[in-house]
Order: sequence, then C-alpha cells, then structure tokens
Amino acid sequence: MEVHLKPEQEIFIQHSVREGTFATLDEAVQAAVDLLEERERATQVRPSTRKSLVQLFAESPFRGLDMDFPRDQSPMRDVDL
Repeated sequence: MEVHLKPEQEIFIQHSVREGTFATLDEAVQAAVDLLEERERATQVRPSTRKSLVQLFAESPFRGLDMDFPRDQSPMRDVDL
C-alpha cells in the first residue's frame, strides 16, 4: 500500500522520530492507525452492549443500600395557564 502525506504531516512524523517519540516511521504510522481504530470502536453502538432499564438498575452500585427518599408533602401551588 502506498500512502501520501501532506508535507506538514511528513515533517511532523520525521520530527517525532528524531525526538524519540517513535523509533521508526512504521511505529508512528502504527500508532496513528491504532488511534483511528480506537476512535472507530468508541463511536460504534453495539446492540449487544445496550442494557434495558431493568438491567441498569439491577447492576447499579446503589442496589441493596436500602435508601429511602421521602416525598415532599408540602401542598401544591396554583399554576395559572
């Protein structure tokens, strides 16, 4: 495969190799591809990873804490529509 870089991209990669960020040009390109793959995985919505509301509550870290939230018993106020 042949890849064409813009001059400023080539300069950036060469500088990164000279400065020791990457040992070789291939390593720099591999890092770029890894980032693209990671970004692609992060943006994909997988139906298998979706959870129902029941599953979400069942797996909650607050499950079993016996928390009680008392309801505000103050009278309602009038609303003019």
